[in-house]
Amino acid sequence: MGSPLRRSRAWFGRLDRDGFIYRSWLKNRGIPDDQFDGRPVIGICNTFSELTPCNAHFRTLAEQVKIGVWESGGFPLEFPVMSLGETMLRPTAMLFRNLVSMDVEESIRGNPIDGVVLLMGCDKTTPALLMGAASCDLPTIGVSGGPMLSGKFRGSDIGSGTGVWQMSEAVRAGTLPIEEFREAESCMHRSAGHCMTMGTASTMASMVEALGVGLPGNAAYPAVDARRNLLARMAGRRIVAMVEKDLRLSQILTRPAFENAIRVNAAIGGSTNAVIHLLALAGRVGVELTLSDWDRLGHDLPCLVDLQPSGQYLMEDFCYAGGLPAVIRELGEVLHKDALTVNGQTLWENNRDAPNYNPAVIHPFATPFKENAGIAVLKGNLCPNGAVIKPSAATPALLTHRGRAVVFENSDEMHAQVNDDSLEVDETCILVLKNCGPKGYPGMAEVGNMPLPAKLLRRGITDMVRISDGRMSGTAYGTVVLHVSPEAAAGGPLALVRTGDMIELDVAERRLHLDVSPAELAARAARWQAPAPPMERGYTRLYYDHVLQADSGADLDFLVGHSGAAVPKDNH
Repeated sequence: MGSPLRRSRAWFGRLDRDGFIYRSWLKNRGIPDDQFDGRPVIGICNTFSELTPCNAHFRTLAEQVKIGVWESGGFPLEFPVMSLGETMLRPTAMLFRNLVSMDVEESIRGNPIDGVVLLMGCDKTTPALLMGAASCDLPTIGVSGGPMLSGKFRGSDIGSGTGVWQMSEAVRAGTLPIEEFREAESCMHRSAGHCMTMGTASTMASMVEALGVGLPGNAAYPAVDARRNLLARMAGRRIVAMVEKDLRLSQILTRPAFENAIRVNAAIGGSTNAVIHLLALAGRVGVELTLSDWDRLGHDLPCLVDLQPSGQYLMEDFCYAGGLPAVIRELGEVLHKDALTVNGQTLWENNRDAPNYNPAVIHPFATPFKENAGIAVLKGNLCPNGAVIKPSAATPALLTHRGRAVVFENSDEMHAQVNDDSLEVDETCILVLKNCGPKGYPGMAEVGNMPLPAKLLRRGITDMVRISDGRMSGTAYGTVVLHVSPEAAAGGPLALVRTGDMIELDVAERRLHLDVSPAELAARAARWQAPAPPMERGYTRLYYDHVLQADSGADLDFLVGHSGAAVPKDNH
């Protein structure tokens, strides 16, 4: 009646009382008895939710996966987990990434599942599902939901997220009427799918493909393109074969795969959020990966892709130009070509012949869009454990800068003061935002790309150096130093910065320095008091007590590592 290695046989392969229960209750849907004859049981982990607009089309994708599973002789069973909508969920979806990973892990381990297909799209659903699945280590394929079609507004393309930041600043500067701003709402988001800029959602979909967890083409097919449905259907077919071969996630998520992903992230101008998510994912599979690896492996690589927010084009253009396979082919010799992927072939076998149909969108390696565009990791007395900046989205002239700090103790103070014309600030200053890290917000919200002071916007200033322990949307841009570690709420040096202090940023030297004497910093530290926990109970308190710092991926300390997928005890 099938392979004894199959987990589902512990449920369905029994002729006793409990076997009756496991089979009989599922038969209330009209499932025929031959579905329990030993064929692979495939769990379809679905993050569909109408509160997560990026994932609202996932019912269709799930049906396509099911068809593929049935076509290959498997038995598909769909299950839900908490869905993280970046645009709706307060205080930040990042607060709940680790919670969803727990949901995924325990749902897989506790149910009769032999292999799993992960349906994910919005920013945090991708790392959450990958982290949870990695902790179980079953055969696994990731299927991303795909980006929206390009936004169209008054004859021009506008990109989700990026256009919001641009237009909202124009409203504050008095150069865009509020009526036009409202009109753009329906023009920007005009189909199903996630952000069509190279924001975090598109970046993480690219990471799924670069890591080898998704089939070729996963990153770029638009959500409403028929090829997205085909990809889901083929994933359903392939997962059955993976179960037959016992090809597990840990065989895909190797150190070379993570190094490939870091290099691909540089080439696409990917989101800084990928840093935190891949560090956390590596921690789940036991791969040694550090913040310094991001700089060492990717800092000198060029950005090949001319996409917003670093450039001008959108994901639909990227797809038609050849998508991520074309980027991987251009990277060529800097990748680990023999890294295994879920389709059973190596990364290079999948992509070595990929065409590039539009070199204006995907530039050749020899003539890149931007030089040395990988994530830069900064160190110094202001960030002993590191901080990150995305040079491809920054103003080159500000990458070396010394300025007077203008400090906001928290995001509420920042929002209250940034539009106040009495704020003592000019374009040479450095805006500093505290208490927005993992513990401080809580959840490390995307507030690091602080709005510029209104009085400077009216003068035509479009960028300033900004420093925080928070994150920023992958769709955002600017000379923004993020993920300062340790964070202010944990007593890091950022907590000690005062308005008027001088700060030096030198990205070329990877240096972020607070020009205050050690004696003065020690005196300030002696007077510093830790903030009270944001809540006294519930998940938020659990998160606050156990979350790691950004340089370790902001996972919960007790979730690092994995527990496998041993079959639990019977429930009767």
